[in-house]
Amino acid sequence: MSSEKSSQADWAHPDCFARRHIGPRPEEMEEMARACGFQSVAAFIEAAVPENIRSSKPLNLPPALGEAQALAGLRALASQNQIFRSYLGMGYYDCITPPVIQRNIFENPAWYTPYTPYQAEISQGRLEMLLNFQTMVCELTGLEVANASLLDEPTAAAEAMMLCHRVKDAEGTHVFFVSDTCHPRTIEVVKTRAKALGIEIAVGDFRAFQFHPQVCGALVQYPATNGQIHDYSDFAKKAHDAGALVIVAADLLSLTLLRPPAEFGADVAVGSAQRFGVPMGYGGPHAAFFATRDSLKRQMPGRLVGISRDSRGRPALRLALGTREQHIRREKATSNICTAQALLATMAAAYAIYHGPEGLRQIAAYVHSLACALADGLRRLGHTVSDGPWFDTLQIRLHRGSTDELCRIAARHKVNLRIFDSQTVGVALDETTTPGDILTLLQIFNDDKPVDFTLEKPEPAIPPQHRRTSPFMTQPVFNRYHSELEMARYLHRLQARDFSLCHGMIPLGSCTMKLNAAVEMLPLSWPELARLHPFAPPEQACGYHEMFRQLEQWLAEITGMAAVSLQPNAGSQGEYTGLLVIRQYHQSRGEGHRNICLIPSSAHGTNPASAVMAGLKVISVACDSHGNVDLRDLRAKAESNSANLACMMITYPSTHGVFEKAIREICQIIHANGGLVYMDGANMNAQVGLCSPGDLGADVCHLNLHKTFAIPHGGGGPGMGPIAVTSKLAPFLPERSASTNAAQQPVGPVAGAPYGSASILSISWVYIAAMGAAGLLQATQAAILNANYISKRLEPYFPTLYKGPTGLVAHECILDLRRFKHTTAEDVAKRLMDFGFHAPTLSWPVAGTLMVEPTESESKAELDRFCDAMIAIHAEMMAVETGQIDRTDNPLKNAPHTADMLADDWSHPYPRRQAAFPAPWTLEWKFWPAVGRVDNVYGDRNLVCTCANWPA
Repeated sequence: MSSEKSSQADWAHPDCFARRHIGPRPEEMEEMARACGFQSVAAFIEAAVPENIRSSKPLNLPPALGEAQALAGLRALASQNQIFRSYLGMGYYDCITPPVIQRNIFENPAWYTPYTPYQAEISQGRLEMLLNFQTMVCELTGLEVANASLLDEPTAAAEAMMLCHRVKDAEGTHVFFVSDTCHPRTIEVVKTRAKALGIEIAVGDFRAFQFHPQVCGALVQYPATNGQIHDYSDFAKKAHDAGALVIVAADLLSLTLLRPPAEFGADVAVGSAQRFGVPMGYGGPHAAFFATRDSLKRQMPGRLVGISRDSRGRPALRLALGTREQHIRREKATSNICTAQALLATMAAAYAIYHGPEGLRQIAAYVHSLACALADGLRRLGHTVSDGPWFDTLQIRLHRGSTDELCRIAARHKVNLRIFDSQTVGVALDETTTPGDILTLLQIFNDDKPVDFTLEKPEPAIPPQHRRTSPFMTQPVFNRYHSELEMARYLHRLQARDFSLCHGMIPLGSCTMKLNAAVEMLPLSWPELARLHPFAPPEQACGYHEMFRQLEQWLAEITGMAAVSLQPNAGSQGEYTGLLVIRQYHQSRGEGHRNICLIPSSAHGTNPASAVMAGLKVISVACDSHGNVDLRDLRAKAESNSANLACMMITYPSTHGVFEKAIREICQIIHANGGLVYMDGANMNAQVGLCSPGDLGADVCHLNLHKTFAIPHGGGGPGMGPIAVTSKLAPFLPERSASTNAAQQPVGPVAGAPYGSASILSISWVYIAAMGAAGLLQATQAAILNANYISKRLEPYFPTLYKGPTGLVAHECILDLRRFKHTTAEDVAKRLMDFGFHAPTLSWPVAGTLMVEPTESESKAELDRFCDAMIAIHAEMMAVETGQIDRTDNPLKNAPHTADMLADDWSHPYPRRQAAFPAPWTLEWKFWPAVGRVDNVYGDRNLVCTCANWPA
């Protein structure tokens, strides 16, 4: 065996992914360790990571694959999937992604590697496209304000339910009505969310429901899940008369032909933008939309892009204050959502721009006419088509035979039909459907015999009272870019206004902007991954399910847990799901009264909001002067609340950037008082291969796959946040996972699809398969070393606020700028743009600081460039502090400097060269901020969130 291993080692393939993923070369890492005061990387890691938390055994993972091998392995899995024509509907449709969008957005790192646009001056491109998305949604729904996307249609509906509950926050107003013609998954997810908050769900026929004072809101589907188009005008009036709000889950494409929801009384409209050019991907990622009336905008979840002005009074975009930083509001947040689906919202907006209003109408009319032709043919075959009107979906009562027999015939033609019961099926058409597909469907319904009649193009079957008469999308941006050349130029113009990992380091603490390798991203466009419907029969997705099984096993091994659920489609959803699992566990033991959640001030920002959404009461735990959990305060609060203690949420390493030596004792204190430990996995990239949540004593953790496991942030989403649990919690996972049959008491679904945003799980699969155990360990070591190297180099200028007992940090460091009187952390953040960097995390978790996380992907040269920039900025700050340069008119206060600022008459007391070219590398290549410093206050006082007056 030993000789066999030696032979394998000797013949290791040179196509080593870890070598390409990890930025510093081995010799540079040794040099950096010496700069931190240690003789070797090994000695450095021993000092940085407390001995009592380090694992004694290596990860048990398959050997690392080369890049080509990893792609071949995933291709072998993907080839086991079968691409059927899925006419299943339920909010998911096959669609055509225009190649100009696929190549220039979906497959373009300049679009998928930026971070959330918290630094608006270097995010104007994606902010403009998100503004386009908001405008498109407002135009199609008829409502005044829309957010920049949510995670999926069912969770958007659940967020709308919670809005109704908040707005109608009166004693006893806790009933929420859901029409039984909503998509089944939407009903299930709404029920899951409602249970945690004590909201009673009434499901039934909207025509028969009687409103009463306890009803806070109602949800209907438009068109209904069976395809019918209902007139909800009277229903909305009854709801409003009773003081309830009305939510309409709408199909965006249908709204080009149908009355918009606002015109018949909707207060909120939600839905999915998936069919606007975004592949199904076996469930995601897709952008959901959320629109509402202007009077409810402050209650709206998610992010809102608004128009403001920059330092010279020119129009500029930024995230509106009300939704910019929900995590700072902690338990007072209106939602725990801290991400969105920005990349997919961008694709959907681009699709609408490329086609324009007339093009969208033509697509909708085409789909509708095919549905009418199919209905005519089915009737000629003797089947009964449900009463219309309909848009693209038909419900068919069979004249003969059963649905089982019909589906066997359909399978021979590689067609999926939706089964309602033994005699009733559904067919939902889309823009990829052809007249030939209609003939195939008719043959299936004709006992697999070709029909003996020809198709006639029918007249539209939408009655006048349901037809849209109001114009939409009249803004210039939707009416200019209909040729590929114009569209490509527009996309590249926006791309040039955004800072991404293509341009330089994005050293955001707590956000982990690491390399999203091309080898991981390539498979997303493969049809075998992109074109599967999430509710297709499992046997058509064998490759997906084997990938899920392997990924769950790998993540369980990495976390030291027993079981994994891949369903939560964001980190915030993982937090929420983990807390639901904890609550379900207590309830199963007759201890449902346990509702106290202890959260230290060093925890990740969304933790308190997630706890409130899960129906828990938050009690804060203090931290000491070193940033560690105050054990005396923790013990006192755990013991005083032991009768009702549900759990503690803790981030490890903490958001203060340190490994807490007492983590095992912290877990023991919680367990001794009847609670469970939820470990936020936001900082898991400092643990992988060194320690694990399960070994440290945690009962459940979530993983931000868009951080530690290489899924890109996409300018503010997508993400995935699966949870890992111990064996005693496995029975309570949302649904049966691919690797365990244990979920006997599931908490219920928490996302629109069984495996969340399934297609992007392939990214993490490739990452782990190509890194292997050794590569993952090296990545963790490099991440910790890179952070400490920056901390050490900048110590004389910006001391690190919190350190561990050995004077070292984990994977991020908080630089303290609070001693400066005349310049601020924000000034430094904006000035970094002039040097060609995205700012670190600004004034969080401590005001007046910058939290820096370089990740393992950044080279030593890039780290040095960043440190050189910070040192140069420090010199400018000192010049301001000592009065050498003006305290109000200086490079820091005026940053960032745009190209046209240099062209204007220059009256500042410092030279143009210092303003725009403050470092040697900026003379070789320069990223120019698109606008001057944005005036956030002006934008919040003058909230404009559509592009009516925005230049196209």
